[in-house]
Amino acid sequence: LQTKHSSAESNIQKELKYTKIKATELIGLLSGISLIVGTMIGSGIFISPKSVLLYSGAVGPCLLIWAACGVLATMGALCYAELGTMITKSGAEYSYLMEAFGSVVAYLYSWTTVMVLKPSSFAIITLSFAEYASAPFYPDCTPPLVVIKCLSAAAIIIITGVNCLSVKLASYVQNFFTGAKLIIIIIIVVAGIVLMAQGKTENVSNAFEGSATSFGAIGLAFYNGLWAYDGWNQLNFITEELKNPYRNLPLAIVIGIPLVTVCYVFVNIAYFTVMTPSELLSSSAVAVTFGDRVLYPVAWIVPLFVAFSTFGSANGSCFTAGRLSYVAGREGHMVKILSYISLKRYTPLPALLFNGILAIFYIMPADINTLINYFSFAQWAFYGLTTLALIVMRFTRKDLDRPVKVPIVIAGIVTLVSCYLVLAPIIDKPEWEYLYCTIFIFSGLILYFPLVYKKANWARKIMRPITMHLQLLMEVVPAEKTE
Repeated sequence: LQTKHSSAESNIQKELKYTKIKATELIGLLSGISLIVGTMIGSGIFISPKSVLLYSGAVGPCLLIWAACGVLATMGALCYAELGTMITKSGAEYSYLMEAFGSVVAYLYSWTTVMVLKPSSFAIITLSFAEYASAPFYPDCTPPLVVIKCLSAAAIIIITGVNCLSVKLASYVQNFFTGAKLIIIIIIVVAGIVLMAQGKTENVSNAFEGSATSFGAIGLAFYNGLWAYDGWNQLNFITEELKNPYRNLPLAIVIGIPLVTVCYVFVNIAYFTVMTPSELLSSSAVAVTFGDRVLYPVAWIVPLFVAFSTFGSANGSCFTAGRLSYVAGREGHMVKILSYISLKRYTPLPALLFNGILAIFYIMPADINTLINYFSFAQWAFYGLTTLALIVMRFTRKDLDRPVKVPIVIAGIVTLVSCYLVLAPIIDKPEWEYLYCTIFIFSGLILYFPLVYKKANWARKIMRPITMHLQLLMEVVPAEKTE
């Protein structure tokens, strides 16, 4: 029996070692738009209105910031459209930073994003889902924290499981929940238009009274507004799995982001038709308060569809996070096992599981506002570096084909705004969390030089048996490398 077992194990190892496979389930234009819209419209539009209003100080600046965030997201996405059609590799910023600035910068991005930004974003969205999903069961009080966190963990497990099973299934889930969230957006917008037609405009009169003038406060308002828009770069993470990326990538961006911007501005106007600024700031769940005042006795549909919205957004976040870990592992910047894909399912199973496990750890001490500020600070530093990479490659990589070419001034504007968003809150109100974030980013160099640059033999000896046993356990194999 032992001889037979050893022989079978040897055959499996040989199969896993020499079989090279490539995912064949590709994402079309509709699914691409659904991924952008579905990931962007998550919990942000139902949470961020309070924070944007708090930092902007009045209704007028609040609405202007929402519109300006949409314009900035569109400009950033157009830069990414050029980069994505010029460098048709998955991994988004990782692949572009690698091409423009080399291995060290790309590694620091993958280190920060894989270990903190992607799983913490996943955790934030599922916590929002849990809050709205549990709200109807606690009508007179806030749901207990343990209930929210357990429900959030369950959502992470379910979403990770769906994404591990099939690319096509994950796409169907994304399309369904994108449709659901557009339904609730339409309901809120139509209700707002009807109320304005009835003369409910007193809250938008004198809209600029009490506006914020602080340099840092405006930066923090943009932080929270752009948090709601985050996701405009998600399609670039899966460029290799996109049908005809030269056409579908820019087209999905041009359709998806303006649609989201219009929805966000009109939803905020609808909120102000029934709530004063002070009432909006005191509301624990802005969309639910709106539903209670306008849609009674069917107000229950608001938390239900908001839960759908956040669940779909979390699915999109998980879908793209696995691809970054997979690409970084393929390039040797993460452990090799993360670059393997399922022999049966054609999904980056190890990368998806790793992201899900980290997200569960992040929900334990989670405070949503702190996580959003931490996330935005680091993320916009890398957005700025990526648009700077576009400018640099205009001069250093003139040989690359550019099916989409945006005016360089747009890349310059996004880079400057990114610098402002990173520096303004630090200058206005220095806090230790920004220093901790910076230290964490550069702490990755401690691992980079011995493990990636020097390729230490002792690390390979430790990882080889671990990789082999995990490979056998999960039935995963190295993917065919895309040149």
